[in-house]
Amino acid sequence: MISYSYDHLHLASADALATAQWFADNFGAVVTNPWTEPNGVQHVMVNLNGVDIFVKSRAEKPTVESNSRRAYGLEHFSILSSDIDAAVVALKANGVTFVADISATPLPGVRHAFLNGPDDILIELMERKSV
Repeated sequence: MISYSYDHLHLASADALATAQWFADNFGAVVTNPWTEPNGVQHVMVNLNGVDIFVKSRAEKPTVESNSRRAYGLEHFSILSSDIDAAVVALKANGVTFVADISATPLPGVRHAFLNGPDDILIELMERKSV
């Protein structure tokens, strides 16, 4: 049987460092691993009592018409699966639409796919295997 569990949350922000610091200031989260892409997009990892929140800025400002993948706020959340291949087959059989098929990530042993949830919520399905 496939098992599922919560993995992490991504937030898009006008200022990733300020957003991460807000979580630290208000909830005691630990801010780690800030970096900036060559295009100016900031990334910061926040750990809230064992729960990872990844905050990133946007290279462009979102428009009013934007959906959750272009607006500020929740970008996507991730659900961890013990068997991503079987999970994708089962979800597709239930009529779930995937926007990105299974692919490797830069992290060793980690693969993911992206699907649309209700109200166009972007969900990352992940699998982490020991390497």
